[in-house]
Amino acid sequence: MFRLKIIPDDTSIPFVKLFKLGFVFSIILVLLSIGSFLYQGLNLGIDFKGGILIEAKSKQGNADVENLRSVLGGESYGEVAIQLFGAKDEVLIRIQKQDGDEKAQAKVVQQINALISDNYKVRRTEFVGPTIGAELTQKGIIAVISALAAIMIYIWFRFEWQYSIAAIIALSHDVLTTIGFFALTSFEFNLTTIAAILTISGYSINDTVVVFDRIRENFRRYKSWEQIDIINKSLNETLSRTVMTSVTTALALIAIIIFGGPVLRDFSTAMLWGVLIGTYSSIFIAAGLLTFVTISRSGDDNSDVAKAELE
Repeated sequence: MFRLKIIPDDTSIPFVKLFKLGFVFSIILVLLSIGSFLYQGLNLGIDFKGGILIEAKSKQGNADVENLRSVLGGESYGEVAIQLFGAKDEVLIRIQKQDGDEKAQAKVVQQINALISDNYKVRRTEFVGPTIGAELTQKGIIAVISALAAIMIYIWFRFEWQYSIAAIIALSHDVLTTIGFFALTSFEFNLTTIAAILTISGYSINDTVVVFDRIRENFRRYKSWEQIDIINKSLNETLSRTVMTSVTTALALIAIIIFGGPVLRDFSTAMLWGVLIGTYSSIFIAAGLLTFVTISRSGDDNSDVAKAELE
């Protein structure tokens, strides 16, 4: 039976020799990300900047989202985001906060009602003020920091403190470069992006845990080997699994980018970037950092979880 293998099982890639190159690349990438964020900033969405939310139901069957974008995009409302909401005949229209007070926001709502009233019935109108936007920003930051802290504690308990520090540095690398990616591309940064960052963190740590498990297993198996040789062998042994997982995930995300429409495009593009950078960091950052510390070769030889994931 034919089996697709992108990476052979018996690879012997000298990863240890490539670690320095990987560290230099990552430092440049992080500096570019921080520079892009400080110089250009993020294209914050309505969730963070505040704005107008309008829920409308089509009077003539399925909603024509593209036509709505054409109609409202031609007006001077600034950023306008339109997506299906629930059923195919319901849409959610989001418009950035207009200059002025509440009267200015109400005036825009009236104008939009007049523009779409022939084909749509407005069911709900809300205004997201700057106070709510600031609160969402704070909660988004807390969510990311809490996730990173929880992951560090989990790795610390499952392995040793050296693994935990390496994992959190790799995850911080992924988060910073993803934020830099949004700053550089000017993609909209909203609550969906926060969800993408948290998902990227989970995906990346999954790859890292598999690599760490194999390293720990090989430390017990090859007690006379040098530490860097064990790390290099472990990376080669898990490379096929890592690449295949990344490729299959990337194929699904590429399909969403092509066919998912503009609403999902920014999210899926961020996820695709996260899959690539997460796979890279698991090998060149998380495992690479372990070459700078001394790791204990003792451990629980009866780790069922580790054995299950290594098989």
